[in-house]
Amino acid sequence: MVEEGALLWEPTPDVVRAARITRYMERLGRTGDYEDVWKWSVESPADFWTSIWDYFGVVGTRGDGPVIRGTMPDAEWFTGSALNYAENALRGHPGRTAVIFRNESGSRWQYSLGELREEVARVRAGLVRLGVGRGDRVAAYVPNVPEALIAFLATASLGAIWSSCSPDFGAPSVTDRFAQIEPKVLIAVDGYRYGGKAYDRSQVVREIAGKLPTLEATVWIPTLLEGAPDNGVSWDDLRAETAPLEFERVPFGHPLWVLYSSGTTGLPKPIVHGHGGIVLEHLKSLSFHQDLGEGDVFFWYTTTGWMMWNYLIGGLLVGSTVLLYDGSAAHPDTGALWRVAAEEGVTYFGTGAPYIMASMKAGVKPQGLDRLRGIGSTGSPLPPEGFAWVYSDVKPDVQLGSFSGGTDVCTGFVGAVPLLPIRAGVIPCRCLGASVESFDPAGASIVGEVGELVITRPMPSMPVMFWNDPSGDRYRESYFADYPGVWRHGDWIKILPDGGCVIYGRSDSTLNRGGVRMGTSEFYRVVERFDEIADSLVIDTGQLGQEGRLLLFVTLAEGAELSDELVSRLRTALRTELSPRHVPDEIHVVPGIPRTLSGKKLEVPVRKILLGTPVEKAANPDAMANPEVLAHFAPQQ
Repeated sequence: MVEEGALLWEPTPDVVRAARITRYMERLGRTGDYEDVWKWSVESPADFWTSIWDYFGVVGTRGDGPVIRGTMPDAEWFTGSALNYAENALRGHPGRTAVIFRNESGSRWQYSLGELREEVARVRAGLVRLGVGRGDRVAAYVPNVPEALIAFLATASLGAIWSSCSPDFGAPSVTDRFAQIEPKVLIAVDGYRYGGKAYDRSQVVREIAGKLPTLEATVWIPTLLEGAPDNGVSWDDLRAETAPLEFERVPFGHPLWVLYSSGTTGLPKPIVHGHGGIVLEHLKSLSFHQDLGEGDVFFWYTTTGWMMWNYLIGGLLVGSTVLLYDGSAAHPDTGALWRVAAEEGVTYFGTGAPYIMASMKAGVKPQGLDRLRGIGSTGSPLPPEGFAWVYSDVKPDVQLGSFSGGTDVCTGFVGAVPLLPIRAGVIPCRCLGASVESFDPAGASIVGEVGELVITRPMPSMPVMFWNDPSGDRYRESYFADYPGVWRHGDWIKILPDGGCVIYGRSDSTLNRGGVRMGTSEFYRVVERFDEIADSLVIDTGQLGQEGRLLLFVTLAEGAELSDELVSRLRTALRTELSPRHVPDEIHVVPGIPRTLSGKKLEVPVRKILLGTPVEKAANPDAMANPEVLAHFAPQQ
């Protein structure tokens, strides 16, 4: 058992001197500690975000309008400015390596910045031939391959709007998303490879295209087949003509891309982010919190259906080399990603918390990570044991940054910074420009207690709107219904007196036993420490103030069984480490724990099933990684 808060790493004077945030603070003339700079960044947002524009020399015209006009949820930023994401991402020396691509089959390609610019120009010209212009939507059904990045940058350069889904999404899930935004062009692969198997998606693409009435062309990227099926446009034809690379400068809040809520229940929310907000937020976050810049190799394991893909490609904004990876993280074994990181000289390695925990349980001991300076973890809370494993088995001098944020803002608003130590299970700080607080039910700010994670001042990467929500009602209901004028994110957080943070999971899936409220992450930390437990899910069936049953579902490790002895040890650990109220009423073995395609546990849909909602209505199977396991949670008749 690793004690929460145990010190694991401290920055040396050399690390502090070399940190990019140190140079920024020196430029500002602010040489105090990080907490002082954070307070200034949220109390003087106009000055802070102007300093980000100036410090990074954002390409574009800032204009003479106010930096912030209005308040949440209607705040507008840098009115009168004009810029383009792609123009900022593609600046720099043409000879430097911009992109490296690897896949699970062992293939490798790389692009210099000059080569990337040429490919973007070619695809841009092809999109123009297809009639794409400012404000049009380009949808993509693509894995994490260079063509996806090239097509996005070409789309952004035109002032058109990008939206992507991973090809492991089923047709209904994709059409639920893309039909809302009415794309003019669909870019798609005919198939993909994952876990050593090939998956033909050509018929799925035809089905998707047939349900998009505004579609004027389908562009096929060959993966398993040759050429373009049917009457589509081949990728080679799209990029056939050379052309100068130009950029349509657009207003700060002009839509850049549409991301989506998970869509496991109800129609996915189409979340629109603007060019300017993403440029400023990613420059700030990647440079100061991930400490990335020229000479770095930046990797995050993600698909194009998760916001971390959008964050990963933001590495181009700070001049880093971006490493794209397509395939399973566990093929041919759990150590696959660590080996790729060693071979490519990765300096910052990002992944979901479940992969770190899986590596720990599999006994992986990564080697050859000489250049690695930082590790990022997100998607779900990383327990203290995961922190400790990184320092004992990966690298003792690496900076481990557990980050929490969301698709809604396309960034992390609590995370790490090179100036602060790393403690087990603790996120070191609130990120610059993110006015994060913990609220009690009455809306009072609290410290040292668990409360609702809220943001009390606007951030430029907040959505400029939801698509097809002209009144803004759906947007306001999603974030501002509980605390007027304050963004409620939906997570439990404890803010420590020194500014550190602990995330306890979703506040809509709280365990409330006898008045003792607890986030599910604390429960999983205890249960999943057992070698016999591969994964787990806990559900409190209580509702409307009435206490229900506490049910624990477990997936067993290979060769393990749910013996009376194991049940006794589980109950004892939960009683002593949490409370007697949090000993489960029942423990059940299931073949798998339902997760979204980005790896998040589906606590709320399972709770609905246990309370009587039919399985087919509780969650959208096409938004899940393993929909077949849901049926195992239905009450037995």
